[in-house]
Amino acid sequence: MGMKAIVESEVFPSLEAFVDRVCFVYALQYSQVPSFTVRIARTKALLYGSAFGVEVTKVGSRADLAKETFFFQDILAYALIGIHPHERRRKQRVRVNAMVTRRMTRQQPLDFRVLEQRIFDFVEDSKCLTVEALASEVASVVLSFLDDKNAAVTVRILKPSAILDADSAEVEVTRTLHDFRSKPSASVALTAASKVSKAVQSDIVDGPSYSHLAPGSSPLQHALPHRAAIAIGANIGDRFANIECALRLLESSALDTQSWTGVQRIVVVDTSFMYETAPMYVKDQPKFINCACMIETDLKPRELLSYLKQIEEAVGRTATFRNGPRAIDLDIVTYDDIVLDTRPEWSRTNLDNLQGELVIPHPRVVEREFVLRPLADMIPNYVIPGTEKTVGTLLSEVVIQPTPSDAMHKVVPFPHYPLPHVEKDPTRPEVRLPPVPPTATYWTYPITPRASSSTQSPHKTYIMATLNATPDSFSDGSVHYALPDALSYAAGAVAAGANIIDIGGYSTRPGAAYVSPEDEFSRVVPVIQAIRDGGGVPTPTLSRQSSLKAKIAQTLISVDTFRWEVAEEAVHAGANCINDVYAFGGMEYPPNEASEVHFAKMRQVARDLAVPVVLMHSRGLAAENKDYAAYEYARDATSGRGAVVEGVRVELGAKVERAVRGPGGIRRWLVIVDPGVGFSKTLEGNLELLRDAASVVAEYPPHLTNASLKGAPAERPERNPLAGYPLLIGTSRKSFLGAVLQRPDAAGAGYYEGRETRPDERDFATAAAVSCAVQQGANVVRVHDVLGLGDVVRVASALWS
Repeated sequence: MGMKAIVESEVFPSLEAFVDRVCFVYALQYSQVPSFTVRIARTKALLYGSAFGVEVTKVGSRADLAKETFFFQDILAYALIGIHPHERRRKQRVRVNAMVTRRMTRQQPLDFRVLEQRIFDFVEDSKCLTVEALASEVASVVLSFLDDKNAAVTVRILKPSAILDADSAEVEVTRTLHDFRSKPSASVALTAASKVSKAVQSDIVDGPSYSHLAPGSSPLQHALPHRAAIAIGANIGDRFANIECALRLLESSALDTQSWTGVQRIVVVDTSFMYETAPMYVKDQPKFINCACMIETDLKPRELLSYLKQIEEAVGRTATFRNGPRAIDLDIVTYDDIVLDTRPEWSRTNLDNLQGELVIPHPRVVEREFVLRPLADMIPNYVIPGTEKTVGTLLSEVVIQPTPSDAMHKVVPFPHYPLPHVEKDPTRPEVRLPPVPPTATYWTYPITPRASSSTQSPHKTYIMATLNATPDSFSDGSVHYALPDALSYAAGAVAAGANIIDIGGYSTRPGAAYVSPEDEFSRVVPVIQAIRDGGGVPTPTLSRQSSLKAKIAQTLISVDTFRWEVAEEAVHAGANCINDVYAFGGMEYPPNEASEVHFAKMRQVARDLAVPVVLMHSRGLAAENKDYAAYEYARDATSGRGAVVEGVRVELGAKVERAVRGPGGIRRWLVIVDPGVGFSKTLEGNLELLRDAASVVAEYPPHLTNASLKGAPAERPERNPLAGYPLLIGTSRKSFLGAVLQRPDAAGAGYYEGRETRPDERDFATAAAVSCAVQQGANVVRVHDVLGLGDVVRVASALWS
């Protein structure tokens, strides 16, 4: 069997498995050869490098491999490097090549993309004086990642701008773990010095010190005793980025406000939805973005206030007039159950003398809808001290009449990727925080879901175009698999009015072939990069072509993946959103230990990237696990409906709660929920879910409160955990529509006998489902035919909004 036959006839989960198979076949065919070497490289599969690969040497027909080498070629990055003053002011381009040699092991495949990202991030953040030092430190990064005492890494770094008469200056070093364990590296020494400095600083701050913790231990392992609600607002600059920056600084440290590092004494454990609101007191200023968070801390109220003021200053707040515009505003609304007023008693007759003072609960909380609504998202039953009323009750008293549509609505911000390259200022202290992406755009949607409102508030239904960069899509086969075809679809979708393009590289149809992470990455990322470049757009006139290219380059992109590695690389390449059909849990059902690890990693990646995520309800593979008997208690006796909707609320709700709440949670305002039409539901279950989609994200109806239910599990939440989230509905061309079209008309109703349909013959059927989704208040619909179904959305919106 030759190489071509191997490639075309088999599927391999990793590059290592592929090279093992090649070695096995060659050893059988050429058993007389004493030894041979196989080298396989993958090109155009990395975000920063030109190729990666594996090289193995096999001795005769023996089963073992004598030597195994992994390599990266030409990872392009920019580093602050050199001894001259001008070299310390501006980064220079470097190319990094790395080769790891070790004895043959076959435990876990090497995660090339993660290691590439580690190398790239380190080089971008480095401040070495010489290329030799940088090469040695990169070797340390690689060896630490592998943690293999038998491995040796060779790093070759090229600095093209170093010598005018040569292509580049080159340095090559070879290191093992022993080289670094014998003496501390420069980075280790700096870390040690930093720990000493922070231990001294901790003595200054009133509160418990964590300097006694063992190296590497986390303060999150120790409960922080106090719980506080922080109201957040911004109305100038990049409002969304300002808020995310403030939250990251809030969680960084309460010790060192110069470098924002140190022991974590504040943890964000919950966030609200995000709202755009009209100014309340001073009308002549930009609209505010308002939200809130719950924190746990060991700081006392005055210490917390002081730290919040330092964050405001760091983000860019400057003094203005009272209730005037600000880049960021952080207010303590509640702190445990205390009532506190630091002003002298004789001066508490009004609220005009709060400058430099602290009043808890916030003195104006009872009159501010833009504070009470975010609090109600998190703690609706909390009784505000001094009022003897819950947050929910106070909100209902403020909102006597429906909120005018232009006064307040919810928002979902989308960040701009890829991140712009920013030169670092070597004179300023380095801030060790994940970068905060700038904002590309944001979507708005009504405060109250359709099923929870007595009025039909106007809303926009956004259109998500479906681009399957796969050879085996259920809906369009391999029509858009080639890059030119994918770009042609993207251009047509943008011209037809798509608000976002969802790009997938792994088909979820029943029986779809396994796709390795490398293959999924290589299918998706080039399409994203090409779209960000404007994609080749053939249009009649130059001016029109220029305009469309700009629109294509700026359009929002979602990556349809359940793998954190693919999601991370896709976003770095230019995606703005993650669409996960397994809601972070992976494809295993029922969930197992691997599912928990997968969930935690997806959550961390989404949190660090600060991108919206679409979390969909499913139970493993799409065609399986359709039994909802456990939710019969919610079935309506009259209509016979309710069990499937309840199952979605409980099961997807549990995942959303885990994603949002607790340390390291993603922001509530970045979650979009998808009930999973067509996944793990029968035909009747899909119809029920579509017909009653509004109730998925509404508060429980009165007859479904826990007090009135019999047979409901004890762990069923008192409130619908999905209430208030934006809703995405995806019905386009799905098999349940084909099942409906197979049904003959009822006797006497006509002559239609039913027919088999291909997915691409179901666009008219999809139109009916999309119209129903709009009527149910869907905020996003996912479709294939953007032009035709966009017309359906527009007419349905005119009817139902």
